[in-house]
Amino acid sequence: MKLQRLSLAEIINNIENEFCFHAVSDDYSFTLKIESYVHYACAAVHDGHQFRKELWDNCLHTEYERWYEEDPETKRMVASHPIVLAACDSRFEYDLNRDPENAVFDTAWGKQLWKSPLDASEKEHSLKKHSNFYKVVEALISKLEEKFEICIVYDMHSYNWKRWDREVPTWNLGTSNIDNERFGNEVESWRVTLASINLPHGIKQTSKINDTFQGNGYFLKFITNNFKNTLVLATEIAKVYCDEYEQIIYPEVVDAVAQQLKFLLPKHASEFYNTHHN
Repeated sequence: MKLQRLSLAEIINNIENEFCFHAVSDDYSFTLKIESYVHYACAAVHDGHQFRKELWDNCLHTEYERWYEEDPETKRMVASHPIVLAACDSRFEYDLNRDPENAVFDTAWGKQLWKSPLDASEKEHSLKKHSNFYKVVEALISKLEEKFEICIVYDMHSYNWKRWDREVPTWNLGTSNIDNERFGNEVESWRVTLASINLPHGIKQTSKINDTFQGNGYFLKFITNNFKNTLVLATEIAKVYCDEYEQIIYPEVVDAVAQQLKFLLPKHASEFYNTHHN
């Protein structure tokens, strides 16, 4: 499917008319691929690494420090699925997993981010992209609920496991802001599914719920608060697929995840749909 550069209005119009398309937003802030309209979607809101050039000289964090806190390769892990929404911009410009009031950082992970505070126009520029992204999220989930009554979103993230001073799982599910009474069985089945994924080099296969993160992200909350029949599964993989200190990606590990999710993820989504669809 050919990648097109489309305006916000064109992207939303395509969704409303159920067109299949592969687009990058006209400001290059996010991509959306819809190969077919199905009852599940994948998202990678921290996959982006772009950083506006006009911010470079004012930023105190290095390119590596930004990469370290991003979630590289999370889009690639789910790229084969029919609906994939992913960020292109770094969370250091604006964080799509935080609400608009907190999306543009002053400090990041204990370190001041800017040499001089951003002026209002710079913040407005970034927050406009944050707002546009969520207009697309709203249009997309509205369409999926309209078509299927119920749907599931796999919200893919990664985390830096080496900085923890205890044993942490390869996979973590954050569920503190979803309806666990209604969807608890699907949460557990997803945890079991993730624990079944075989990774090369003897990487451990462990999966836990609310162990390292609890699922407090704005992306999950936005969908959960606005759509009563959509489950968002905040899914974090430890960065066992790279050397987080040397900034080296292990493509064979990324590929192993992607190849197994290609089959495991739609199987889980179908079981969810069959259970909850009226």
